[in-house]
Amino acid sequence: MRTPTVSPVAFRRIALAAAICYALLVVTGGAVRLTGSGLGCHDWPTCSRSSITPATSFHPLVEFSNRMVSVAVTVLSIAAFLASLTARVRRRDIVWLSSGLVAGILGQIVIGGVVVLTKLNPYWVALHFLLTLAIVADAIVLYVHATRGDRSAEQLVGNDLMWLSRLLLATITALVMAGTMVTGSGPHAGGPGAERVPFAFRDMAELHADVALFLVGMTLAMLFALHQTRAPADVQHRARTLLEILFVQGVLGYTQYFLHDNAAVVEVHLAGATAAWSAMVVFYMGLHRRSASPTAARRAPGAPARVHDQLAVVDAAV
Repeated sequence: MRTPTVSPVAFRRIALAAAICYALLVVTGGAVRLTGSGLGCHDWPTCSRSSITPATSFHPLVEFSNRMVSVAVTVLSIAAFLASLTARVRRRDIVWLSSGLVAGILGQIVIGGVVVLTKLNPYWVALHFLLTLAIVADAIVLYVHATRGDRSAEQLVGNDLMWLSRLLLATITALVMAGTMVTGSGPHAGGPGAERVPFAFRDMAELHADVALFLVGMTLAMLFALHQTRAPADVQHRARTLLEILFVQGVLGYTQYFLHDNAAVVEVHLAGATAAWSAMVVFYMGLHRRSASPTAARRAPGAPARVHDQLAVVDAAV
């Protein structure tokens, strides 16, 4: 009996669905924290000692919704890994990236359990968030690799700009880490009585803002350099998209500060942080171009025809 094979188009859909669901996991996780629902389900992996499902009240439902998204990403991660093993053309990079999704969700399950058992320790909560963003990046890279094929990569910009792009990646990583400490020191640490980090909220917010301004400046420098060196139009387009998202994030950040950390604004800001992180990963991946193999070039009717169009789909989705 022949093992069923997975087509390239089907695999790309699984990878894209995983990226979207992981981004949704960030947003629902933020809702848990912002509504004080961090211990809406008092036990783990069940919601309570007597039931898997939550009671019909607000906080348990919010917490349980986040857990349901976790179930969805678990299923998609396993599906992506199995699909990479049964693809018509098995590729080592796709298998490794898919296994990264499975390893990531296992880490999420373990850390999520520790978060509950330690009554929302802010450092474990921050690690839980950062790991989710790392898996979002892995899912996006997986999608891009599956879209572009396995031929040798062509670098589209000079070495100096590649180093600048790595600085951008390091800076946005520092930015999201600082953001977790802002939340951990503020009024939305996850629930009544939840432990806070031992830093003043204002000091952490100012540090976060300083890193954000540095990132915006570096992105402007990158965009100027790309224009001066006549980089491909799609590379410049993704840099502009990144800058636009960062600008909106800046406006949201200051609005959040002047509204004294309004929960609704914080949630939108968190969604924007996920979008900015995803846009940065897409931008960095777009600095190399791989020729699509004949197998990868086949697409379903109505699917985007060019690589940068497919990356635009990722930009819009995550």
